Amino acid sequence: MESRALNGSSKLKIYKTLIRPAVTYGCEAWTRQNEQQLRIYERKILRKICGPVQDENGTWRIRRKHELNELIGSADIVRFIKSRKMAWLGHVMRMDGGRMPRRILEWKPMGRRIIGRPRKRWIEDVEEDIQTMGIRGWRKLRKERTEWKKITEKAKAHSGL
Repeated sequence: MESRALNGSSKLKIYKTLIRPAVTYGCEAWTRQNEQQLRIYERKILRKICGPVQDENGTWRIRRKHELNELIGSADIVRFIKSRKMAWLGHVMRMDGGRMPRRILEWKPMGRRIIGRPRKRWIEDVEEDIQTMGIRGWRKLRKERTEWKKITEKAKAHSGL
């Protein structure tokens, strides 16, 4: 990635097609705990790809966060993961009620609960992201693949996520 044989746009394509999918493999089950670490990792990789920039006075410096955001078009790795979670939710919710992923998603455990606040479930986390985007009636929208695809694409660039 530090090689000067490739230009910056080719390196960004390599990042978006090879590195980011490898890092986010299985991300649909992740929680919010590692979001900041993922953003730091992405900025580190993008700084390696793009290299330093020269100021007006001739000194070299690393690229700032807002400059990196302009390069990737505000579609950082965490927003990418959240859009993948929404896509997975729509996919599972369109399944038949008897299929195992759908049954697990809608499963309510029986028995006594431990003392204290219950952990946030995966679907509650995704519903919170949908609510942040201002989408109402998502359970009806998820039935239409094209509409749900538009929502997941909008999530990649949503500033609140």
